[in-house]
Amino acid sequence: MRPLVFLTPLALFVPAFLATTVGGAWTWTMPLLTFGLVPVLDQLDAGSTANLDAEAEAEALADPRYAALLWAVVPLQLALLATFAWRLGTVAMPAWELAGTVATMGIACGVYGINVAHELGHRRHPGEQLLAKVLLATSLYVHFFVEHNRGHHRRVATPEDPASARRGESVYAFWARAVPGSWRSAWALESTRLERLGLPWWSWQNELVRLLAGQAVLVAIVGLIGGPVALAGFAVAATLGFLLLETVNYVEHYGLVRQRTDRGAYERVRPHHSWNSERPAGRVLLHELTRHADHHAHSTRPYQVLRHHAEAPQLPAGYPAMVLLALVPPLFRAVMEPELTAWEERFGTQTQAA
Repeated sequence: MRPLVFLTPLALFVPAFLATTVGGAWTWTMPLLTFGLVPVLDQLDAGSTANLDAEAEAEALADPRYAALLWAVVPLQLALLATFAWRLGTVAMPAWELAGTVATMGIACGVYGINVAHELGHRRHPGEQLLAKVLLATSLYVHFFVEHNRGHHRRVATPEDPASARRGESVYAFWARAVPGSWRSAWALESTRLERLGLPWWSWQNELVRLLAGQAVLVAIVGLIGGPVALAGFAVAATLGFLLLETVNYVEHYGLVRQRTDRGAYERVRPHHSWNSERPAGRVLLHELTRHADHHAHSTRPYQVLRHHAEAPQLPAGYPAMVLLALVPPLFRAVMEPELTAWEERFGTQTQAA
């Protein structure tokens, strides 16, 4: 029965589609569920640190339903975007309803367009990687595929990583650094790769060029469906989506830093370089992303078999609640300062200050 638990994220498509077809009060249902109900449920249950035994892990790895649940997100997300574009282009809505519709699409861009793409993008099969790129296009964040896999995972918890937040850095300052920084990093990574092959950066062999071309096609389709209003709404929703992603990045590595070895290189990534959460509602909603330490240790390990590590620092609340808390920097710092001090004392190292 365990795979059925991960039907829950797909169930959120129901209020999302009602928002983009029926409208009215439905437009605020998904935001209230995601950032109202889920944080409350997380606080009511601290979760379990249990890991699957060898037999259960082998069964989970062999069960095709876990992958099928991810694949199903792709047509649902594309259909949601199409109905979103149609509604914005054809239905006159009051401001509160328009805001709810855009907020719903924005959450879908973050939870499905980027988070599920993140999981699929780490898979080795080219077909699953293609699905990841399609989902990222629905959030206008296709460069994430290059930067995250080849940049963030190598530089995480170092000053060189635009996606690792520093101690004392507000989430707003982090956005201003991470969003353009990840874009520049992606282009630098591809330019360096092409230079080694003797090719110019603007070559069709540049993966970013191909990804941006595909993304432009999707934008054009949205424009054909809903016109300028839909394009404007899509831009706002996608921005909400990737800012949600970057806020999760902010929470995941806030203040944590890898030390230099005697040879001057950074120590290898270890479980204590990621903030984790075992709160069950957030774990399910984000496909076990909250067991982030194991993901960084084994980036191709599928979500259904990610493990708890005793040495991984635990957040005082689930990821959705911490995202909300991050939006109020004084409160976030008040909660995280004691956690970071305890981390320094436990591992005998300093955190990364802004």
